[in-house]
Amino acid sequence: MRRGRTHSAADGYGAAARVDGMTSSSTSLTTWQDRADHAARSVTGLFGRNLLFLPGTHLAAVVWQGKHPAQVPPRAGQDAEATAPLPGKWLAALRRARPAASLVLPWHYWWQAHYVDCLVDTGWRELGGGATPAARFNGPDQPSAGHLASRLVTGMRLRNALTFVNSYYDDMAWLALATLRLDKLAEETRRPGRRRNARVRAALTPQFDSACTDDLGGGTFWSKKRDFKNTPATAPVALFYARTGRRDQAQSLLDWLDATLFDPDQGLYLDGARLGPAGDVLVERSLYTYNQGPVLGALLELGGDANLARAAALVDSVQRLLTVPAGEGSAAAGTVLRCEGTGDGGLFTGILCRYLALAAADRRLPEASRAAAAALVVDTAGAFWAGARTVGTDEAKASLAGRSVFSVHAGQPADRTYPPGAPVELATQLQAWMALEAAAVVMSTGPAAVPPAAA
Repeated sequence: MRRGRTHSAADGYGAAARVDGMTSSSTSLTTWQDRADHAARSVTGLFGRNLLFLPGTHLAAVVWQGKHPAQVPPRAGQDAEATAPLPGKWLAALRRARPAASLVLPWHYWWQAHYVDCLVDTGWRELGGGATPAARFNGPDQPSAGHLASRLVTGMRLRNALTFVNSYYDDMAWLALATLRLDKLAEETRRPGRRRNARVRAALTPQFDSACTDDLGGGTFWSKKRDFKNTPATAPVALFYARTGRRDQAQSLLDWLDATLFDPDQGLYLDGARLGPAGDVLVERSLYTYNQGPVLGALLELGGDANLARAAALVDSVQRLLTVPAGEGSAAAGTVLRCEGTGDGGLFTGILCRYLALAAADRRLPEASRAAAAALVVDTAGAFWAGARTVGTDEAKASLAGRSVFSVHAGQPADRTYPPGAPVELATQLQAWMALEAAAVVMSTGPAAVPPAAA
């Protein structure tokens, strides 16, 4: 368990939608790439900034709110004056201080790690476009996605007290995976930064080794309290081991998950386990979309008949049990992946989409499993796109007008979950961006396998 807890229409879901001067009227590959680029521009534009004005750094704000925050009605007995908007001069002062505020606002290390991963997704698409300035998601005069991701890793280290180590092993695993992908992107584009990325992994790998113990029969501790082992830590560590040549350790972690946290009746992975006061193993039986994604990724990475059979069965279980009907008022039709709300849960379904896209492109899986995975990704991404709302000039400066805010839930429109003036959480916007990037991967690969470096 983690801590803490409109576009008017879109292609395939109604009439054409106009985005950044582009009219979309089909679900072609170009359209999905354009949608992913638009999501990248929206998130980086609304949330991204330098850390304390420091050059060569980048970081995302935890929350974005427009120029005119919605006024909260006073509670019973509360003076209406207490809820009135701040005077204009104070609001202006707060906005000027906003970059500095990133040091005192809640620090979400793992949100930033997934921001790195999203930028790497965009960077691989830029590479497919020739890696020229013209291919950059935000225009030829702006940094490439890979360069921005590198700045973000620098910003994370500075914001995290000059270290990449923190108290949660799953957080660190996600950054290790993201920098591994960033390293491969840098290698392909012949960009600097690979030594720094290697230092990240050199610092974090011993952390994972210390968290993988024989307590509870195996698995990975979630945090340095070392009282709980769970799928959110064990699965991404297994995936990291698999991608860095430590396949035996990766398989051992997957086998522990299968023996301890797999629910055979549902075909899904439960949240975690801890040692009870009587020495017995107590299983936390919560089910999250998030947990299934990295398990699926690790199964595909290791391969072999048994792992691939488990991967195919997992896709089927996700389709049966983790989908919901598109809600009333949604421009989407049919079913979409279940979303897990705000806070940390705001990332969960995007992470699952990332690994479903790999399953959709993996020719070792049965055709029915690949088709199911592809449909889950494309339908969910299409629903996020269809339900997005456009940021207007009354909310943001002119340069940001036309960006999009995506809904908390794929099956509900953003003007319901994030009406103008409401604070918008970074996690939920990364989730939609991930889903759109995953759909672009599905549409670009078709029956071919995803290149390992882009996985």
